[in-house]
Amino acid sequence: MKKSLLAILSIVLTLSVFSQSSKPVKGFSGALGPATPEQSQLIAEHMLPFPEKTQLAIALIEDDSVLFTGIKRVNDTFQPADNSLRIFEIGSISKVFTATLLANLVLNETLDLGDRINCCIDVPLHPRDTFTLQQLANHTSGLPRLPTNLNLGAVDFRNPYRDYSEDSLLYYLTQDTTFRKSPGERYEYSNLGTGLLAYLLAQKEGSDYETMLHNYIFERYAMAYSTAIREKLTAELVPGLDAGGQVTPNWDFNILVGAGGILSNVSDLSKFAQAQFDPANTELALTRETTFEVNARMNIGLGWHILKTETGKTWHWHNGGTLGYTSSMAVDVESKTAVVILSNVSAFHPKRQKIDELCFGLLKTLK
Repeated sequence: MKKSLLAILSIVLTLSVFSQSSKPVKGFSGALGPATPEQSQLIAEHMLPFPEKTQLAIALIEDDSVLFTGIKRVNDTFQPADNSLRIFEIGSISKVFTATLLANLVLNETLDLGDRINCCIDVPLHPRDTFTLQQLANHTSGLPRLPTNLNLGAVDFRNPYRDYSEDSLLYYLTQDTTFRKSPGERYEYSNLGTGLLAYLLAQKEGSDYETMLHNYIFERYAMAYSTAIREKLTAELVPGLDAGGQVTPNWDFNILVGAGGILSNVSDLSKFAQAQFDPANTELALTRETTFEVNARMNIGLGWHILKTETGKTWHWHNGGTLGYTSSMAVDVESKTAVVILSNVSAFHPKRQKIDELCFGLLKTLK
């Protein structure tokens, strides 16, 4: 969910949301577990627009220290929540994991960032489709946000990707003739592009996305609760809420799973964030390298958006959103700090950007 990306970045890069002038939030007092009183108030302030049964699970990371805190709205009051092991859809943060799979295959010399689509599958492509794997990972492939044969007006809005199959994707790749920009010309956020990338990687590996995630990432970083297959969950899933606060179905991404299909918790994601601090970790370092300059304040690596703050810091960031969930993750590699927020706030809630604001505000409070 990225239709408000530029608006979010405008907020982020000038953010001064944390200040000594924060006022106590009605219905909330005290600290949230290990969070400082100032951090707790900041969290409560950003919870104000959201409905009953909303939950936020938060990891505050400094070097090898991780503090977990959580909050939930119950009977119009805010209460601490012990939810660091509870599972949420992470939405488009999945794209960072898809890009990390690409980095692994590049470093083990199975693929090259400059390889084109036919390095992985043999299908008759339109002559214009010269985009590379790197361009799929950094949203400069020229592919649209969604394939033209996925008509959101004709599918179940509560689970729009569910019936988009491998056959659908291959039909799009071989039959679509609609005009689009040439590869490498501009940044255009594409769920199709990253979903296609994950499909290509699995085809090259002779495997599937879930197995690759476990072999290359989840097992390495002891992410025992993370999966792209909801039926395999070993911890309790927090129910997603729609924009009106009603429980809504989970999303099934089918063949486009690499664009947004991972489920996880802040405990697991904090391990992945801490791994970014290791200078010897070459595959994660590769994902963070700039591959395209979007504008004066933002570059993009492989998956990660690279933000340049007004104070001269560099933050690697991604967020995610589905009908029932919103997430945000920001990492400052230089200072070895990071924040992860998972929530059951709908990506279609009019105030969903508050989750990103909170993520960046909390990152500013860390050393």
